[in-house]
Amino acid sequence: MRRVFILIPFLFACLGLSAQGVDIEWSKKPVDGHFTGVWASNAANVTEAMGFVKGNTYYAPNGKKFRRGATRDVARLLIDAQPAMAQVKEVIGYSTEFMDRKYPECPLYDWFVDELMRATADSLDRKVDIGITNRGGIRIEMPQGEVFYDDIMSMFPFNNNLCYVALKGKDVRVILDQMAASTFQILGGIKVVAKNGKIVSATVNGEPLDDEKVYGVATLNFLLDGGDGYFIAKNALEVLQSKGWVYDTMIPYVKSLTAAGKPIEFENQHWITILKEEDNK
Repeated sequence: MRRVFILIPFLFACLGLSAQGVDIEWSKKPVDGHFTGVWASNAANVTEAMGFVKGNTYYAPNGKKFRRGATRDVARLLIDAQPAMAQVKEVIGYSTEFMDRKYPECPLYDWFVDELMRATADSLDRKVDIGITNRGGIRIEMPQGEVFYDDIMSMFPFNNNLCYVALKGKDVRVILDQMAASTFQILGGIKVVAKNGKIVSATVNGEPLDDEKVYGVATLNFLLDGGDGYFIAKNALEVLQSKGWVYDTMIPYVKSLTAAGKPIEFENQHWITILKEEDNK
């Protein structure tokens, strides 16, 4: 079951502390709902999940009634806020499993870079061979079960555009060498093996990376000129940038899966292999 979160400033407001010059930081705390039976609502089941307030009484989902106190006041505050939150709490998809963010590679990273490559190719009418994006661009994990509009917006909150960059293999290799020597970012379409901070091998479509061949790279404008220390557009033979932000791509994609009766799911593609010191492969 999805955890219910209550923002701490709401509680402070009910207690009148915010008016006393208290420095408040926003944070989230999990609530198990054992006291009221409340669970996380979506746009269509607010009353069922959160109960309702009538007159001066809060009627909780588990049947309890609260005619006074902080429980009633917080419930009124949160329930009254739900209409304004209806869009972001719209259920747009379903995930078969929880997808965590794991280094150097995980299903969530691969799911995103796969769509990044497809969407870039379609929107900019170019052949894409490789996908490169930054791990920091994915801010939260994919929940299991219902996926809200807000889950995807929170996952991809930054105003980054999809970009196509034409690079020679030798310039792609420079980017890979930088990752191997520091921290790998998200890769797709290219299988990389690294050991001791160096690239052992790199293949695209089963063929070794060719220094003189031109490859189509899907990426984000953030990484074109210095974002996270990467300069992907350096020595580029062509750079094209799409309109709209990443979530403008990912939200319709998730909705299209739902319309086709498909869940959100993906498997690790094993694009990145980091060998240990003792490996002799």
